[in-house]
Amino acid sequence: MQSKKITSFILIGMVLGILVGYLWREMSGSEQAIKSFADNISILTDIFLRLIKMIIAPLVFSTLVVGIAKMGDAKTVGRIGGKTMLWFISASLLSLTLGLIMVNLLQPGVALNLPLPDIAADSGVQKGALTLKDFVTHAIPKSVFEAMSNNEILQIVVFSLFFGCASAALGERAKLLVDLMDVVSHVMLKLTGYVMNFAPVAVFGAIAAIVAKEGLGILATYGKFMAEFYFSIGVLWIVLVLMGSIFLGRRVLTLMKMVREPLLLSFSTASSEAAYPKITEQVERFGCSNKIASFVLPMGYSFNLDGSMMYCTFATLFIAQAYGIDLSLGQEVTMLLILMLTSKGMVGVPRASLVVIAATLSQFHIPEALLLLLGVDHFLDMARSATNVVGNSIATAVVAKWEGELKHGEAPHPHHR
Repeated sequence: MQSKKITSFILIGMVLGILVGYLWREMSGSEQAIKSFADNISILTDIFLRLIKMIIAPLVFSTLVVGIAKMGDAKTVGRIGGKTMLWFISASLLSLTLGLIMVNLLQPGVALNLPLPDIAADSGVQKGALTLKDFVTHAIPKSVFEAMSNNEILQIVVFSLFFGCASAALGERAKLLVDLMDVVSHVMLKLTGYVMNFAPVAVFGAIAAIVAKEGLGILATYGKFMAEFYFSIGVLWIVLVLMGSIFLGRRVLTLMKMVREPLLLSFSTASSEAAYPKITEQVERFGCSNKIASFVLPMGYSFNLDGSMMYCTFATLFIAQAYGIDLSLGQEVTMLLILMLTSKGMVGVPRASLVVIAATLSQFHIPEALLLLLGVDHFLDMARSATNVVGNSIATAVVAKWEGELKHGEAPHPHHR
C-alpha cells in the first residue's frame, strides 16, 4: 500500500515539476531569475541525493559482509561471483551491441550535418582515456574510510568481499560481529524508508529545475534523437525481460511490477543510486535470499549498468554521424570492446557516462562535442538510470534462481528449484 502511495506521489511530483518549471520560465523575464530559481529549487533534489549517499556506504558494507559470511566459504563466494559476472558480461555485451545496432539503423545524427567544431571548445566534462592501471587503482581502496567517504561503491565492494571472507573463515568467533552487521543492515533499510518519503519532493525539484533552465523547446530540437534513444531503451528492456524469462518464466513480470517504485525514482532523479536501497528491499520481497541480493546488487552497481552501456555506443556514434564521420565495422567493434572495459566501475551517478564517452571520442579522433548532448543529457540520464534498475533487478533474481535461493516471495515458502 505504502509503495503504491509513494509511486503516485512521485508521478504527481513529476507533473507539478514540469508545470512549475515551464510557468516560471515563461513568466520571469531574465536569464538570471531563471538560473537562480533552478539553482534554488534543485536544493530539494540535492538534499535527497545527499541523504541517499549517506545511506549507501554503510548499507552496501553491512549487507555484503553479512551475505558473504552467511555463504560460509570462499568456494561458495567464488561460485556465486562467477555466475554473477557471467550474467553481467553477457548483459553488458548485449546492451553495447544493441546500442550499436540501433544507432546504425535509426541514424539519429545524420540529419544534423554539423561543421567540425573548434578544437578548443570545452564541454566542461573531465576526460582522459581510462587505462588498465587507472581501473585497478580505482577498484582497490587504499583506505576503506576514504572509499566510504567518497561513496566509491566498487572499492567498498572489494573491501567487503575481503572482510566477509575473513569473517566466514573465523566461523563461530565472528558470529557476534556478523549478527551486529545484520542489525546495522536492518537499521539502514529502516532509515531508507524514512528518506524515501522525501522522494516526491526531490523529484519535483529535479524536474522543475531542468524544465526552467532548458525549456520545453530543447525537447523539440532534440526530439528525434531522444525519441530514438527512448525507443532503443524500450527494445533493451524487452530483451532483458526476455532473457530473464528464460530462467524466471512468468515471474519476471511480477518482478517488474514490484520494482516500479525504485524504477520511477531512478527515472525521475536521473540517478540509479537513489533507487539502490529500495531495490534491495523489493528483490528480497520478490523471494531472492538476503545473501544473494546483498552480494549481486552492489556488484551490479559497478559492473552491470545496462542503460549507461547502451548510451555509450549510441551517443558516441550519434556524435560521429552528426559530423559526417564514417567508422568502419572494425572500428565500431573495437569501440564496443573498449567501452566494455572502460565502463566497468562506472558508478550509477548522474553524468558518469559522459566521462566514458569523452574518453572514447578522443581515441577515435571524433570531435568531443559533448556540448551536443549536455542540454538533453538529463532526460537521457533518466532513461539510462531506470534501465540500470531493470537490469540489476533481473540479474539478482536470475542468480538467486541458479543458486536455488529464490523463494515464492512475500510469504516465506520452502525453497524451490
